[in-house]
Amino acid sequence: MKTHKVDFDVVVIGGGPAGLSAALTLARARRSVLVIDAGEPRNAPASHVHNYLGREGIAPGELLAVGREEVAGYGGEFMAGRVGTVKGSAADGFRVVLEEGAAVAEVTASRLLVTTGLVDELPPVPGVAERFGREVLHCPYCHGWEVRDTPIGVLATGPLAVHQAQMWRQWSDDVTLFRHTAPDFDDEQYEQLAARDIAVVDGEVAALAVTDDRLTGVTLAGGRVIPVSAVVVAPLFTARGGLLADLGAAAVDREMAGQVVGSHVPTDPAGATSVPGVWAAGNVADPTETVIGSAVAGLRAGAAINADLTAEDTRRAVAARRGDAA
Repeated sequence: MKTHKVDFDVVVIGGGPAGLSAALTLARARRSVLVIDAGEPRNAPASHVHNYLGREGIAPGELLAVGREEVAGYGGEFMAGRVGTVKGSAADGFRVVLEEGAAVAEVTASRLLVTTGLVDELPPVPGVAERFGREVLHCPYCHGWEVRDTPIGVLATGPLAVHQAQMWRQWSDDVTLFRHTAPDFDDEQYEQLAARDIAVVDGEVAALAVTDDRLTGVTLAGGRVIPVSAVVVAPLFTARGGLLADLGAAAVDREMAGQVVGSHVPTDPAGATSVPGVWAAGNVADPTETVIGSAVAGLRAGAAINADLTAEDTRRAVAARRGDAA
């Protein structure tokens, strides 16, 4: 039988690096904190986490397991499940209702932190989704070293593809830019590509070629296959911000060089949204954030939430003292 569990200081929705880092900060500050996690980490397809100082190369699942153990060691609690709705306010408290199948029906909290991340909307080319996180990549700092000195293809779907190709050229001298559905490049861009020996292939890409469960090439619409060992794409980074939108903090477009690259929920530097009592951190607030950056954002948000609760504790204590004096 499901029960109701109430009166957490903070409920964190999302158990990735941002959520766990915030929960650790809050638990160490002696706040009661609950992390609700649906178990769908964005980087699940990846085999390793990179550029995380002290944890370089750790498996994503292992990093989360270590983080959960650390949070639990300070009294933080966890619940597996998906949040259906969130209602309420900082003044009256927030009511977090979980979808069917969770251990409890609902929880309440004084403050909320949403760290639900984003969805990578990939180009609709056969093979791209299936190989994403393996040989289909988007971040050179996350994966460039692992494919260094190998043939790399860049799948162009917008004007930023030239910039992508120039970035990945740092890791390999064999980079091919497949123009696919991107608009034609201007003379200056073609000159820049030629200057760094980046080949340009016109025509749409029909599919990725895979042999023995390994990417072997890019198949063009006419049937020609060009060998590559990795393909770079530019996903649309779409924030998982539905819960925040319901509270009044809707996601907005995120642009780079005049092109929409995704969406995010606007926050201040500490993660506060436009809704009092509600914070957001990690990729839901910044689609370009890395794993270690998301963890830092969670730390900042956790500290800010604790400071906000401390201010409220103080106001209540003063009000009670004045009442007693009267």
